[in-house]
Amino acid sequence: MANLRAGLIGLGMMGRHHARNLRAIDGVDLVAVADAQGDPHGVAGDLPVLPNVEALIEAGLDYAVVALPTEFHADAGQKLAAAGVHALIEKPLAKTTGEAKALASAFLDAGLIGAVGHIERYNAALQSLRRRLEAGELGDLYQIATRRQGPFPNRIADVGVVKDLASHDIDLTAWVTQRRYELVSARTMFKSGREYEDMVAATCQLSGGLTSSHLVNWLTPAKERMTIVTGEKGMFVADTLTADLTFYGNGSVTTQWDDIAQFRGVSEGEVRRLAIQKPEPLRVEHEHFRDAVLGKPSDIVTLEQGAAVLQVCEAMIESARTDRFVAIV
Repeated sequence: MANLRAGLIGLGMMGRHHARNLRAIDGVDLVAVADAQGDPHGVAGDLPVLPNVEALIEAGLDYAVVALPTEFHADAGQKLAAAGVHALIEKPLAKTTGEAKALASAFLDAGLIGAVGHIERYNAALQSLRRRLEAGELGDLYQIATRRQGPFPNRIADVGVVKDLASHDIDLTAWVTQRRYELVSARTMFKSGREYEDMVAATCQLSGGLTSSHLVNWLTPAKERMTIVTGEKGMFVADTLTADLTFYGNGSVTTQWDDIAQFRGVSEGEVRRLAIQKPEPLRVEHEHFRDAVLGKPSDIVTLEQGAAVLQVCEAMIESARTDRFVAIV
């Protein structure tokens, strides 16, 4: 069978990594690239740099990767759907929930595969964490907390830290716990002189009574990417910068003092750093999307899921603006 013909629009910081992986995975040929701003990282190779998505479509594609700035996702995605081209669209799926839902409908109506580039789902630590939670290794889940902090990225200009960074944590939280967001409370800050927020602290409720908290900013001089899940049997800590997963078990301490035995809480137990294979998350994401296009079993972030993430993002922004809890309906 002939290789799939893939195209890429957007040759910036993420686009260069998409190009590398499109050339590396089996069963795919990168046949066309496009960017109105040119090729700053020199990833086109011997391919001409096309000016727009229309020219990309004319190359005759099976699927395309959209790595444009967020504000252009909806337009490019709609044109690809109208042309019958499957698409992997970088996160956030669109600039608004309305645009995201319209994209999901367009691909569904056309019978096409659409996916969102929420790369953290394919991090080995989180893949292992989801399997372990599903197997009941923590028992009843109590809380999930994420921290995603680091320096300001000059390349991001059209959305704030909620849609750019917190969207990762919203998606991974719902995915690893297999719960949905129900209630959101958040506070944002504007410290870098831009129109969009650069810090958010959010407290949320998910289905089944699970609580979550998220600290996200562009104001910290060192990168941090942590996911901590606490349950009745202990705690998992995933560091997605290193793809490490560590288990902290509850201890078992015999209390001899009868008067305080009834108040005994959790004590420190065993600590285990788990050995897991660590493939590149973006490579895994591309392999799953290729398989989805081929009709094989795969695990992609659907456009509907991408739209749901945006809905929670906008609830965080609304909560901060109105000083109220916002329900996800």
